[in-house]
Amino acid sequence: MALNARLDHRNPLVFDTHELGRRPGALQRLTREIDAPKDFGIQGVIGVPEGAPVKLGLRLESVMEGVLVTGTSRAQAKGECVRCLEPVEQQLEADFQEMFSYPDADDRGRVKAEPADDAEDDEDTLFIEDGLFDLEPVLRDAVVLALPMQPVCQDDCPGLCSQCGARLADDPDHHHDAVDIRWAALQGLAGSLEDGEKDEMGGEAPRSARANEKQEK
Repeated sequence: MALNARLDHRNPLVFDTHELGRRPGALQRLTREIDAPKDFGIQGVIGVPEGAPVKLGLRLESVMEGVLVTGTSRAQAKGECVRCLEPVEQQLEADFQEMFSYPDADDRGRVKAEPADDAEDDEDTLFIEDGLFDLEPVLRDAVVLALPMQPVCQDDCPGLCSQCGARLADDPDHHHDAVDIRWAALQGLAGSLEDGEKDEMGGEAPRSARANEKQEK
């Protein structure tokens, strides 16, 4: 990843490494609680609601080429069961580890005489800028990997009835009488005949009877 615009130290996901002093082997442990940013999870499926608390535990270790960040995030994720569409909540714990490199050091930790201008090398590299690093892209990736792609309210959720949409977990005995497709046409014909008989019984004389009445007149 190429260098970004100057990082804002007031951003709760931006961390300061100045205390490590570029001393290989120096360690720093941090805990922080932040408000979840927008779209924090798998959009439309499950995620941490915007503004919900996210607890972070971090270990910053100074190495020759940068700072190795190891951490864990904990939060409450919310979504929808993919089988029955009921709300789903689950405790989320996402672990991550990422190297944030000094922009003036090569892959062996040696200081470069001049910054490299290789876009391919920088594409997947996260940098420390003025002693600061932004944890948000790493945290987002970790959260997405820790969340279920198809959340369910329970492992054996039976889902919804394919015919009427009823939630089967609420009525385990729910069923519909199966109709043999081979008899469906005959049932329709029988229904039509029954409707005709009801009309005749309702008082409407058959066409032949009405003709005979006209002849008598």
